[in-house]
Amino acid sequence: MSSNQVYLNGRIVGADDALISVSDAAFLHGASVFTTMLASNGVVFRLGRHLDRLMDTASLLGFRTDATRESLQQAAARVLEANELSDARMRITLTPGSIRNGEPTTLVTAEALPEYPPQWYEEGISVIVSSARQAQGGPTVGHKTGCYLPRVLARQEAAASGAEEALWYTPDNRLAEACFCNVFLVMAGKVLTPPLETPVLPGVVREAVMDICGKLEIPCDDQTPLGVHEMLAAEEMFLTASCSGIRPVVRVERHAVGSEKPGPITLRIMAAYRQLLDAECSKGNIKSS
Repeated sequence: MSSNQVYLNGRIVGADDALISVSDAAFLHGASVFTTMLASNGVVFRLGRHLDRLMDTASLLGFRTDATRESLQQAAARVLEANELSDARMRITLTPGSIRNGEPTTLVTAEALPEYPPQWYEEGISVIVSSARQAQGGPTVGHKTGCYLPRVLARQEAAASGAEEALWYTPDNRLAEACFCNVFLVMAGKVLTPPLETPVLPGVVREAVMDICGKLEIPCDDQTPLGVHEMLAAEEMFLTASCSGIRPVVRVERHAVGSEKPGPITLRIMAAYRQLLDAECSKGNIKSS
């Protein structure tokens, strides 16, 4: 196999041979929608939820696409098989295609899951507060689109400070999310996360954590706006994302979160999430919901 294999417009081809028009709207205008997914044991975790969000976003933004839930399910399976991967970081990207002929683009990729540093989960990570602000009212806010340069720049800002992520606030100082993650706080035994209307991305793992809280009978609130006071007063904090999972946050710049180590509620949720992954991505499980 000469290169990583990808799915492009109905065909499996080598990544080096995957050609997209120079007049594709994604290249010229950042006009694309995407979702990043975790495959474990050859099963994409909550693939159906990813596809629902992806197709809803494409429809909301008025993107032409000939992709369907069924075709994307099949494409994901084909890409995993073509690359002989069972644990992978996957991405589906949809674009309206060339601005000249209007043929839409569908791209599905898979690569071996990165080896995330164990200390992220055992010792926790540090974050900064981004100097940028979470926009409000724009058509792409709260959605995964190709307009991610501000997030990339904020992540670079965090890395330059020796941190792993950056928290975003709205112009009126409400906590929103991190560059590529949802954020959770723990206060007085209750798990808190910013409301979707903040706006924030309706993350698949965000939703899974709320499901877990219900099963563990941990109070969880996703309706109350959060601000700087709540962030500084939080006893625990963690970030959620599809591939990196749940990462405890132990420092926000020079401020220690709680005891500056992963807290007990975070650890319970992390353990339950690992069990959930094992259950929903058991070998041979082909559920797409």
